[in-house]
Amino acid sequence: MKKLAVKADLLYDGTGAKGKRNVYITFDKRIRSISDRKGDAEVVAEGVVTPAFIDAHCHIGMSRSGEPSREDESNEEMNALYPLVDALHSVYMDDKAFKESVEFGVLYSHVMPGSGNIIGGKTVLIRNFARDVGDAYVKHIGVKAALGYNPRSTTEWKGTRPSTRMGAIALLREELIKAKKTKALIKKKKKEPEEIEPLTDMFIDILDGKLPLMVHVHKEDDIVTLINLVKEFGIKTVVNHGCDVHSRELWEKVKREGLDVIFGPIDSFAYKVELKNESWRNIKHIVDVKPRFSIMSDHPVVLQRNLYLQLRFFVRFGMSKEEAVSLLTGNSADILGLKDVGKIKTGFLSSFVVWNNDPFDLTSYPVKVIGEGKTVYEE
Repeated sequence: MKKLAVKADLLYDGTGAKGKRNVYITFDKRIRSISDRKGDAEVVAEGVVTPAFIDAHCHIGMSRSGEPSREDESNEEMNALYPLVDALHSVYMDDKAFKESVEFGVLYSHVMPGSGNIIGGKTVLIRNFARDVGDAYVKHIGVKAALGYNPRSTTEWKGTRPSTRMGAIALLREELIKAKKTKALIKKKKKEPEEIEPLTDMFIDILDGKLPLMVHVHKEDDIVTLINLVKEFGIKTVVNHGCDVHSRELWEKVKREGLDVIFGPIDSFAYKVELKNESWRNIKHIVDVKPRFSIMSDHPVVLQRNLYLQLRFFVRFGMSKEEAVSLLTGNSADILGLKDVGKIKTGFLSSFVVWNNDPFDLTSYPVKVIGEGKTVYEE
């Protein structure tokens, strides 16, 4: 096979390390070398290079471009707690938004159910450049959960529904306590694993950390409640959103507990009371404290193709450009447990973007996008 290479006039490798200049990335499906020599490889593009972007939280393919709202499949209304739902089963790859996302370097999406349920279902990582969900599927990541206003605002949906935040927590704790007691019975051989209902079986996986909870939560007090649930049950969780957090003290608590954060969406409208403290200036607090975090589009709340534009705020509040790029690449991969995407390193999958200029320049755009060794877009 002919060796291919791109020349990086400037390389942001997704690790947050200082950018390298004038290096060649040789590749096939995987990155074979990064050096100042191209050897006998054919150079297929030149420019500023970043890893392909990973949207760490979105609903692309479920809330579909150009379709009426009644076609939206991001929330299943049959039950307030139902982890057996799988987001992959409501993704249509003919959503026009996928094509636009690929054109702007977003090649991977962490797709999850919406936040109308306390437990909304399994979340999944997909390739945006695939033709169907079979080709798109990469791996399941965790289970979507929600605290705060959203799950108590859906009392007209089916099943037992909470009308208060305390009601939502009570329903969640009921299932976790049931799973905890069931585990104890299995350990004492008073129950056989085959006797366990599928719903309780999945809550046992949540207790065991096999299925981390991706928790929709905006307000500071709800995040403290989440921290208390983590302490009580030992569950693995990731804070999703946090847009109403308006103090560094709260992020210090999150960092102290070792919780990861998928922050955002930025540039969206504060459309409910739960977001009354939301401001783009809140970004300063998370940048100052630096828990491990990435960012999201929450597509279609913010169009996924515009995801990289959010990076400007993080640079304004003191992050280096390299650190900011990692919020969409290496940090996203690390938080989602991805081992071979998100960084430009030898042995990683060849998923990267060649830009005509520095992506922090408003005149910049991708001229070539490589997805796992193949050109998936070219200007």
